[in-house]
Amino acid sequence: MPVTLADIQAAAGRIAGRVLRTPLIESPAVSRAAGATVLLKLDNLQATGAFKERGAANRLALLSAREREAGVIAMSAGNHAQAVARHATLMGVAATIVMPRFTPATKVLRTEGFGARVVLHGATLAEAAAHAHALAREGGLTFIHPYDDPGVLAGQGTMALEILEEAGALDALILPTGGGGLVAGCAVAAAALRPGLPVFGVEVEGYPAMAQRLAGRPVAVGGPTIAEGIAVRDVGELPFALLGRLGVEVLVVAERAVEQAIALLAEGAKVVSEGAGAAGLAAVLTFPERFAGKRVATPVCGGNIDPRILSNVLLRNLLRDGRLLRLHLDIPDRPGVLADIATRVADAGGNVIEVSHQRLFAAPSVQTAELELMIEVRDRTQADAIVAALEAGDYVVRRG
Repeated sequence: MPVTLADIQAAAGRIAGRVLRTPLIESPAVSRAAGATVLLKLDNLQATGAFKERGAANRLALLSAREREAGVIAMSAGNHAQAVARHATLMGVAATIVMPRFTPATKVLRTEGFGARVVLHGATLAEAAAHAHALAREGGLTFIHPYDDPGVLAGQGTMALEILEEAGALDALILPTGGGGLVAGCAVAAAALRPGLPVFGVEVEGYPAMAQRLAGRPVAVGGPTIAEGIAVRDVGELPFALLGRLGVEVLVVAERAVEQAIALLAEGAKVVSEGAGAAGLAAVLTFPERFAGKRVATPVCGGNIDPRILSNVLLRNLLRDGRLLRLHLDIPDRPGVLADIATRVADAGGNVIEVSHQRLFAAPSVQTAELELMIEVRDRTQADAIVAALEAGDYVVRRG
């Protein structure tokens, strides 16, 4: 096997003191909502906010003296870029990171802030990768692959060592799957230390590349996703071979499940997760028949989510749970109507948090106006009471 338990244990020794040994916690609220005992490995607490430091730190520690002197190069638009930049700088190794031109400025600045030289090239990750390989050949640089590299896999597998040392009895280990480095490294460790322990990978529905490959189907992926960290078309050949050999099943979850998991982590565990980092919990929520009543471990493997996206996810989840009520009313355009509506909402215990009042464009008559309300409520029962109170005032109310 190209990566063994001994490799992973050696990696743990190399990265000790360079990479945080993150906590493994149980959140009662998360477990209650999931119907299982869920242990969360908080790798979102790493210095760069993601587990990628494990693989990058180990791979860089394996460089020869000549390779260190020449420098390294990587291609990434996210967490791998920052991990390579940080650990190369700590070792005094020059690092170049090639990122697609569309990469958000915040990610470029953070990568530069960790000490790397950033090159923006290409419209896609594939074009950026091709340019990175070309620069590596021209400059004699060592290319640090984000997941298709034995040293990187061994580093990622150290997460499983820590989980299995602390978790006690487990029924399953569930890991987000992009290129496959994390789940493959952890599966190798689990197979050696806990033979028979089921290990699951998780992909989002728009990017089920590993599941398709394992099933022998053509890869067909694409579209927007909140789990961009695992939105991969080309999985690693080494992880693919390991997952097939070890019998790892890859589960596919919906976008909505990932959003639900992000919100549950934020509200229930007080933990901030990016989309990819919440995929493991999304699988527990999606497949209750597989995990109900069981003791499972999954990492929150990244916390680098844009605050605006996090805000939108939380608001969307409140709407789905019935804790935000959105109402449309066609109202008479006369004094006192808004006050009456506000009073009815308040008397029913609702809290109006947003109002849109439109006279000119949306109203069906010049004698009416359209009112849109966003109301904070406790639950669906209170929402129904607010609608009933408004309808009792002869208002025509539409939810939406």
